[in-house]
Amino acid sequence: MSAAFPEDAGALDAWASAHVESWRGPSVAKKFPTGQSNPTYLIEAASGRYVLRRKPPGKLLKSAHMIEREYRVLKALESTGFPAPRALALCEDERVIGTTFYLMAHVDGRIFWNPALPELPREERRPIFDAMNEGLARLHAIDVAAAGLSDYGKPGSYFARQYQRWTDQYRSSETARIEDMERLIAWLADKVPADDGRVALAHGDWRIDNMIFDASSPRLLAVLDWELSTLGHPFADLAYQCMQWRLPAGRYRGLGGVDRAANGIPTEAEYVAAYCQRMGLKTIPDWTFLIAFSFFRSIAIHQGVYKRSLDGNASNPELARQLGESVPLVAHIAWKSVEAES
Repeated sequence: MSAAFPEDAGALDAWASAHVESWRGPSVAKKFPTGQSNPTYLIEAASGRYVLRRKPPGKLLKSAHMIEREYRVLKALESTGFPAPRALALCEDERVIGTTFYLMAHVDGRIFWNPALPELPREERRPIFDAMNEGLARLHAIDVAAAGLSDYGKPGSYFARQYQRWTDQYRSSETARIEDMERLIAWLADKVPADDGRVALAHGDWRIDNMIFDASSPRLLAVLDWELSTLGHPFADLAYQCMQWRLPAGRYRGLGGVDRAANGIPTEAEYVAAYCQRMGLKTIPDWTFLIAFSFFRSIAIHQGVYKRSLDGNASNPELARQLGESVPLVAHIAWKSVEAES
């Protein structure tokens, strides 16, 4: 079955009929072109539309592609009212489609791929950013114990542990020495802040193209792609999104060079200030470290995707190649950001 999926969805139908309420086949699977880490499919069945997320085939990096964690957090979020797709069923039997996968409800709405929001009129852009900001604050306010997620990660020393994890991941997928990345890794090692006791459910990939918005309003309907979620530091999510203000526009889906005022887009400082107001904070300490760490982790992720393309098991080989080519430039932007703010 694994070699034929999604052309032959018979085994999926048989499994889903037994595990998903009201499922009726036959179904047809169509792969989304996005979803570099975990291949994602639109499933159109006689009973409706669904989304399937699966692990990629082949040898995988340790602790990567944790489909099981995605499913768990989505199930937990159901009790919180947080906007996320409804998880329907998890399959850990690799005989069904070749890898572990889960099914979730399909959410109709708008996905914006470019944070500059060129498809919207100026007056509609700031409300979209505010909805993202409100959603982030709402996520970080979730009572993880009440949601049953007390053991969803190791509380404390988040940045020290993440620094080690992503350094190891980067080294395991490294294909060439990149001097700016070496400088960044060394600088971060000396700047890891002391643990301040803050622990929240962190998404890990909080950016606009991982969200679905209402078709006619800025309301946030669903946050997608929870693979990197964990009990972590809330400021990591905030800085990760703000990294987009520093990336070049266009291919890198950044806001670099975009006239914020003219386009109705908040500045990085305004976005951070709005988050602080919602969370009852005066400021965000160690901001240079947080931004540098976000770049570092993003580079490690992209390098891993590129390495999978070389190994022949990337979800989208062409996009994976482009991400690999971007690694030196993003590392350069990251290091220049450190130099400018240190």
